[in-house]
Amino acid sequence: MSFEFKLIEKTLGQVFDETVAKYPNNEALMYVDSKIRWTWGELGEFVDSLARGFMALGVERGDKLALWSVNVHPWEEAMLAIAKTGSMLVPVNTGYREKELEYLLSHSDATTLLVGDTFRDFNFLECFCKAVPEIKELTGEKRGTLKCERFPFLKRVIFMGENAPDFAYSVAEVIELGQQVSAADYKARQASVKPVDIVNIQYTSGTTGNPKGVMLSHLNVVNDGYWCGRMQNLGPTDRICLTVPFFHNFGSVAGIICSACHASALVVISSGNPAQIMSVIQEGCTSFYGVPAMYHAILHHRLFEKIDFSCLRTGIMGGSICPTPLMEAVIKKMHMPEITIAYGLTESSPTMTMTSYLDDMHHRTTSGGRALPGTEVRIIDPHSGREMPQGEWGEICCRGFNVMMGYYKNPAATAEAIDKNGFLHSGDLGYLDKEGYVTVSGRIKDLIIRAGENVYPREIEEFVSKMPGVKDVQVVSVPSRRYGEEVGAFIVPQPEVRLTREDVRNYCKGQIAWYKVPRYVSFVESFPLNPSGKVQKFKLREMAAELFPNAMK
Repeated sequence: MSFEFKLIEKTLGQVFDETVAKYPNNEALMYVDSKIRWTWGELGEFVDSLARGFMALGVERGDKLALWSVNVHPWEEAMLAIAKTGSMLVPVNTGYREKELEYLLSHSDATTLLVGDTFRDFNFLECFCKAVPEIKELTGEKRGTLKCERFPFLKRVIFMGENAPDFAYSVAEVIELGQQVSAADYKARQASVKPVDIVNIQYTSGTTGNPKGVMLSHLNVVNDGYWCGRMQNLGPTDRICLTVPFFHNFGSVAGIICSACHASALVVISSGNPAQIMSVIQEGCTSFYGVPAMYHAILHHRLFEKIDFSCLRTGIMGGSICPTPLMEAVIKKMHMPEITIAYGLTESSPTMTMTSYLDDMHHRTTSGGRALPGTEVRIIDPHSGREMPQGEWGEICCRGFNVMMGYYKNPAATAEAIDKNGFLHSGDLGYLDKEGYVTVSGRIKDLIIRAGENVYPREIEEFVSKMPGVKDVQVVSVPSRRYGEEVGAFIVPQPEVRLTREDVRNYCKGQIAWYKVPRYVSFVESFPLNPSGKVQKFKLREMAAELFPNAMK
């Protein structure tokens, strides 16, 4: 079934205000950790008060406001308020530390930092003060007047926790200051915001060099967020359980903006504790978002069998490749018959392809879905640039409303990412079937080339994951003097199961091509993950090179 497409030419603020006006008494947002609950009407009032407060502080159209915190109050509220003032949100990865924070604040030209309280053993504010010690000199009336050579645009700090230090504004103070801004001035500011304006500068992970600032417009994220919800068939009676971080577009676009587009309530958790997540799901959540690693952790949790998942219906699995056996287990055991898979990247706002609740079971569990309505996907030879026929591997590329506006202050990188025909190049390998469904293999750099043979890690991972005793598996290249690269497998065994390298090789022999059988096998307790929950394959490749040095002899 195809969906009728109509471009939503509205700002995020306009879409949010329409939902507030239509469903003022419906539940809108709940922060599990703080027990804060908003109806759409209450949320709308708070967002407007905060937006006027930003204006009172001197935040202008086009200003960049960095936000560094886990998923706590008032993360969503601040994001919406920033959008309504015509300024830009710059989310900061919670895994960043001093040097990374310094780079982002400097490169983004941020005028304001909203910073959260301590999380676990890390104090965000202390880290900021190490990076910008001059801030401590500003107290009382001097707040908001920072002058620092290294950060010439940075002026002020807003503390999102309790007991704000003397040099920072509290959220309550910002709201109180907002009373100085007239309703007419606020209305005029909102009216000046256009759908094509940049609303978000999202910094990529930067595993190879400094992160790049992906500029996304209201048009980009509103339409992407709408289709994330449409593919799940979300509406005002749905409750989304969200544990993925807001600093990533999975949380902010597929979470916050999707919720605003469809008037679905958002139930927010700041940690990735599986027991807490399962407990929250039981409170009537109909949708759950998570990366494959989170679904895996829930399915294998000791309390899993005691949890009632019958309220669930749909959700999104995304962030990295979604193994077919895992999808099948989630559908069957977590009562998610309409779960979807979303594939994309930050530069595509972030969704490029997605399955829908109407798709058949085969496509829902084995593919990354089809191009979002209003966009197109092509498979392009990364070397020649020619379009590949159906069923043949190449680089996944897309064109449409979801393609970023470019990289902030980096036109050269923008030109490399978006070709002359307007197609965004993902850097991922995949192919399209005759019905337009994409199968994603992984990053082009993850492709293993053994003696001239292309080996796609996902194919081997899918096969080995079905081996009795295997809990999870990741396949990477091992440098080889003789063959260029060899196949290496990192395996997490099931509890109390003992497996050997020969067990794995014997399971594969005769079932997959001989050159795909893992030559090297290592058993581990877990995989290295980034703050978004994605497996860091580059670290596994580094580990493989150290573990198997004989491959280079």
